[in-house]
Amino acid sequence: MKTAFRQVSLTTTAEAEEAVGWVLEKVFEQTPSVFTHPEKLGPILSVYLSEKQMVTEAHRHAVQAGLKAVTECGLTVGAGQLEVKRLRREDWVDSWKRHFKPIDIQGKLLLKPSWRKEKAKPGQKVVILDPGLSFGTGQHATTKFCLRQLVALRKVGQEQSLLDVGTGSGILSIAAAKLGYRPVQAFDYDSEAVRVARRNAVKNRVSDRLQLKIGDVTRLSLNARVKHDVVCANLFYDLLIANAERLIARVKPGGALVLAGILDTQFAEVQAAFEARGMRLHRTQRQGEWRSGRFVHAD
Repeated sequence: MKTAFRQVSLTTTAEAEEAVGWVLEKVFEQTPSVFTHPEKLGPILSVYLSEKQMVTEAHRHAVQAGLKAVTECGLTVGAGQLEVKRLRREDWVDSWKRHFKPIDIQGKLLLKPSWRKEKAKPGQKVVILDPGLSFGTGQHATTKFCLRQLVALRKVGQEQSLLDVGTGSGILSIAAAKLGYRPVQAFDYDSEAVRVARRNAVKNRVSDRLQLKIGDVTRLSLNARVKHDVVCANLFYDLLIANAERLIARVKPGGALVLAGILDTQFAEVQAAFEARGMRLHRTQRQGEWRSGRFVHAD
């Protein structure tokens, strides 16, 4: 039978499962599935690439760099060897259906794959995202934090704008549009991610409410002409620190800056960088190895 995908897997340890999963998600722009094989010593994390996509040396170097950073935080990651095998489409579909379940965000948002039949509660907005070759499905702790902040910050009946930096699958932008944020702008440096985000926006019937484009956070002007009520940046901590001024410049007075993608051991450094530039930590949450935060202007 014709193969359709490549399964890229990495066996790690229970303590480093979430951190290693984040590394794979950032390198391959895709949320990994996790399962435990009886003959393996720890959890196996897998992402799935189309048959045309290759695992390049750049991918391997990026994974190793990420694993090194995780190790430097005191976590044991295991052997750190990527395993690649070809997979039939049927096997891929079955794998994702086993691992992805609906996510309820405070009764206001319901995120689910298209094959699930759960119905929304009265007044609850539904976001449909199928995992696998879309980039990000809300399963990761840092994404869930961002989604909860979108819900908490939404002021019904008021106009609020949102900027999603590093949109990936478009999950935050789509959720924001469903919640009533206007306008919603988003960008990602990866053209494939933007293509997938646009496709997901069409699937969720919000494409006319989003402005999705290719962009690079490191190339943003330090003097933003347009500011937003909410800015979300779910990025590696070093990118957040290096581009703190660019991100802050895009937050309206009285607005909120939601930062995620940060290991708990890295958060103090991120917090210091943003507080040194006039922001104040308003809310933070730790889940597993991860810590995220919501910042506001200090004055």
